[in-house]
Amino acid sequence: MRWITLMLAAMLALPAAAQSQGEAYPSRAVQLIIPFPPGGNTDLMARALQAELSKALGQQVVAVNRGGAAGAIGNAELARARPDGYTIGISPNNAITTQPFLQNVTYTPESFRYLCLVYDNPQVLILGRNAPFRDFAGMIAHARSGREALVFGSPGVGSTQHILIAQLLRAAGVDGLNVPFTGAGPMSQAALAGQIMAFVEAASIPASTGLPVLAVLGTRRMAALPDVPSTGELGYPMAGTTYGGLIAPAGLPDAIAETIERACRTAVTSEGFRTIAERLNAVPSFQTGAEFRARFIAESQVNRALLADLGIQRQ
Repeated sequence: MRWITLMLAAMLALPAAAQSQGEAYPSRAVQLIIPFPPGGNTDLMARALQAELSKALGQQVVAVNRGGAAGAIGNAELARARPDGYTIGISPNNAITTQPFLQNVTYTPESFRYLCLVYDNPQVLILGRNAPFRDFAGMIAHARSGREALVFGSPGVGSTQHILIAQLLRAAGVDGLNVPFTGAGPMSQAALAGQIMAFVEAASIPASTGLPVLAVLGTRRMAALPDVPSTGELGYPMAGTTYGGLIAPAGLPDAIAETIERACRTAVTSEGFRTIAERLNAVPSFQTGAEFRARFIAESQVNRALLADLGIQRQ
């Protein structure tokens, strides 16, 4: 009878113990995987969020760059990590919604638990140093001057930025030579060195490098860049943003996911994060994990047809 009583007491204590463990998270530092090299949009947004997320969680968030393969290397590492909340990542849309159609990656959109959206940044057309043109019309004219006369960069074949510039050039009836990089950081350095003539990236990149902007990809100008025309004004109405947020390996317990989501909301809406984001011409944008997941899944379902339409093939 005494043994049965002890067993019943232990069973009744299980929910309380589980709740206690959930409340104890996090009890140590949390690693944040950035699946791109330093200096790019994802890295800049992660570093901007890092201090505020650390404060909201009550533990240090340690950022680690795992760049390469258009975000696939870092995200593959994250998908393999233990789903305990101590290894999370920050990913833009393309690395999850497009790269599985272009590379033999070891993950799918279902390999992750989506925690929160962090940013939704407009994309802009950026001029490389020493390019033989100074405005959008000059770029199109140069592209028409010869096959592959226009040398443009992208952070990987099939990246959001590659897709956007390919759409823009095709709408203008021209083409160019794509030079892929491991991320926006190395690509920006190549633009500063005069190795590429133009590229598409988030508006945070010219804000951090000082490179000129030729156009904002969209139908309206950006408040932060009032003198820069939109592609809609120039006759090419198209949407161009890159968005991303925090993710974790699939299987993350609900209690831990909810803790991170609450901390993320606090961090994204904080004055500290918004101040840095505005300085980078970035747009803080919080969505819950469920809303964030729905957006990624919906985009992945349409990207296969878009890639085929643009002639971008599996590598």
